[in-house]
Amino acid sequence: MKPDHACSAPGSSRLDALLRLARRLSGFSLCGVATFAGGDEPINLEPTQPSDIRCDLSLLIARARLSHSPLLIQEATEPLSCFAGYPLRGETCDCLGVLYVADTTPRSIDADLHQSLQDIAASAAQILTLAHAKAEETLLALAIQGSGTGVWDRDLSSGRIHYSAAWKSMLGYAANEVSNRIEDAFARIHPDELEQVKQTMQAHISGQTEQYQVEHRLRCRDGSYKWVCSRGKVVSRDASGKALRMLGITSDISTLRSLSERLQHNVELITQLTDQVPGVLFQFCSQTDGNGYFTYLSAGVRDLFEVTQEQLLQNPKLLDSCVHPDDLEVFNQSRAQALRDVCIWHVEYRVQLPVQGLRWHLGEARPQRKADGSVVWHGMVTDITERKRFERELHEFASMDALTQLSNRRVFMDYLETEQARVQRRDLSTSSLLMCDLDHFKLVNDRWGHGVGDRALLHFSNILRSQLRASDLAGRIGGEEFAVLLSGAGSFPARDFACRVQHALANQPLRVESEAIHLTLSIGITQLSPQDATPDNALSRADKALYRAKQNGRNRVEIN
Repeated sequence: MKPDHACSAPGSSRLDALLRLARRLSGFSLCGVATFAGGDEPINLEPTQPSDIRCDLSLLIARARLSHSPLLIQEATEPLSCFAGYPLRGETCDCLGVLYVADTTPRSIDADLHQSLQDIAASAAQILTLAHAKAEETLLALAIQGSGTGVWDRDLSSGRIHYSAAWKSMLGYAANEVSNRIEDAFARIHPDELEQVKQTMQAHISGQTEQYQVEHRLRCRDGSYKWVCSRGKVVSRDASGKALRMLGITSDISTLRSLSERLQHNVELITQLTDQVPGVLFQFCSQTDGNGYFTYLSAGVRDLFEVTQEQLLQNPKLLDSCVHPDDLEVFNQSRAQALRDVCIWHVEYRVQLPVQGLRWHLGEARPQRKADGSVVWHGMVTDITERKRFERELHEFASMDALTQLSNRRVFMDYLETEQARVQRRDLSTSSLLMCDLDHFKLVNDRWGHGVGDRALLHFSNILRSQLRASDLAGRIGGEEFAVLLSGAGSFPARDFACRVQHALANQPLRVESEAIHLTLSIGITQLSPQDATPDNALSRADKALYRAKQNGRNRVEIN
């Protein structure tokens, strides 16, 4: 570890003066400031110090850095006999360095000297804080200059605005060719966007928006116009909330705008292509009064909605009449939220069509705010009926036991793990886990065959399902073994549940032709505990309780 001597620290000339003062006041032979270069190690130990002193000094500086108060050691071991280290902390309480004094001969630090060294340390901390801030400011300026983005700084009280050299260069101006009058700034904005820029800026200044952002054209020195994106934010307000200062950046986006304009010339080609795309490509304009209309619809609208392009262009509300009544609220809410937030619209919904019947659609669109306040949506609607059917079947296959239609072991274990986490977070006081096993199930298979055995499993599953609450989950763990998770239930409600299931099973025998098969059930119960490392702990206890129920005569409930 290497403490930094004064000359290599930020603000070294002023630190040198402080260290000379500290040396005179203390009389210590070693005096310096250790700073740190992005890690835990101090840097640049004074090269004149012997290696044994350097090592000892570095260890003491490291201790002082971690201390919340000055570190004073007046009876240190050789080679250093005394040491005092004062952490230098910035405004965020980060340790910027350590002011230290040390000597190889015994010395004392009285209260007056201690206070003087603390005052010197406070001054050194201020010097380091300012030096670090200056360095960060310089790095930021270099980064912005290299990005091709111009910076502006507006004084809202005086109406003056200052531009960086990069901002002026972006429009072809020299450093002394742009005034700082706000009137001249507005005069450079293209007339078609001037009002929008003023309104957007005023909305931010008055506190209606989080930041100022607008795309517009600026007149260059040669008289041409360049598309730019201006972003800014009020950084200072007075006690009454009046905006005083605003900072921002301006980026050249003329290349992107030029590309957009060239794309617009290919509308005919694009139309021909989009008509061949499965689904409906559309452009929709949302007006400020809440109404809206389609400006473009591809030919796929007839297949997806069983209406013509002309019908929807004349009456866009026909679309609402196609949406399934159960999905209409979600459909309308998604559109309203996307319009309010001017964000991407994405929704899956059902439609009820006269010929095709029930179908699933996916709607997606991206918004574009216009100067008059309207929003133009560019989007697509596709038929996802087959995908939804496949997803449903895949989900059922992956999560359900094929015979009983209860959750399979994987799904049940995932749910048990989630419930265990809730108990450990104290979201729930407890939950109960039940392990259930049909008694003498092998005899059912041996006597009536596996077909009847499957019917017995399904019969029990239906009875078990009828006793569950909405928050409970039952699953088939394997063979004739089932598990039940009663969320938020203690041991007494869990025992009541187990007895109800046994009673229902006893009162509803399985009918096979003219014969009744009476099934019985053994149940082991345990509670999930915050001390359980994994759900397997609770499963083990429930299994032991189930085993005890079997050993004690079956058709019993045991609690572990």
